[in-house]
Amino acid sequence: MNRDNASDLLAFLAVARERSFTRAAAQLGMTQSALSQIIRNLEERIGVRLLNRTTRSVTPTQAGERLFLSIGPKFNEMDAELAALSEFREKPAGTVRLTATEYAAAEILLPALNKILPTHPDIHVEVVIDYGLTNIVAQQVDAGIRPGELVAKDMIAVRVSPDLRMAVVGSPAYFAERKRPKTPQDLTHHNCLNLRLPTHGGSIYVWEFEKNGRELNVRVEGQLVFNTAGLLLQGALRGFGLAYLTEGHAQPYIAKGQLVRVLADWCPPFSGYHLYYPSRRQPTPAFSLLVEALRYRGK
Repeated sequence: MNRDNASDLLAFLAVARERSFTRAAAQLGMTQSALSQIIRNLEERIGVRLLNRTTRSVTPTQAGERLFLSIGPKFNEMDAELAALSEFREKPAGTVRLTATEYAAAEILLPALNKILPTHPDIHVEVVIDYGLTNIVAQQVDAGIRPGELVAKDMIAVRVSPDLRMAVVGSPAYFAERKRPKTPQDLTHHNCLNLRLPTHGGSIYVWEFEKNGRELNVRVEGQLVFNTAGLLLQGALRGFGLAYLTEGHAQPYIAKGQLVRVLADWCPPFSGYHLYYPSRRQPTPAFSLLVEALRYRGK
């Protein structure tokens, strides 16, 4: 591959990833017009249109999506190999990009970072909050943190938390005017706060319950829909309705009497959070240090 092809492909990857010429140009340190010309020249050279452009959006064509998914991981591998050379340095260094839910980032990732960042000033960490099942290879993310049951089988998974439980909670003011639900079916009579996920077409998250081997998935309804658990928590605290949150997220407010928990017997433990990353990834010293800081060793 000649140098021009490589640089043009990197420009294409930036646009396809960002879905924006403006953001991609800023990332690459060039003007938007120069970037547009590079993409046009690339398309003319290979004889295939790679991007659909409108006044509001930029999306890959079918050919563009194929190219993005095929060459993106290869460039990622080259970047990882170059970053891995930092092992020959005296100190771990480099940038690690992670995706996590809001709760996992605050309660699991930040305490781990507190162990290593103060003594390793050359390590930089970028955290992307995401509730979907991020394709970490395509999105050029080093690793993700999700419940173990959601991690793909072809990924290396490292447990970073104990088992989890979900909690259905509402404020005392909310329950002052309503009966507390005793079964998941009773939720049909309540105003519930929904979470919209970015994956699967932006679907609403289904509340999952289990008791005595009986599993129930309930599609609840309510006046409010959010896309972060932090807003679900705030909505519940303000009395807008019931929220379905990770137990650890809600517990401090339950202990203070600001939230009331219901249906606890329908929320059994499930697999805790895991850090996951591709098996073919060559860990850098900085990444390996972070993995060990995150690793859950029990109590």
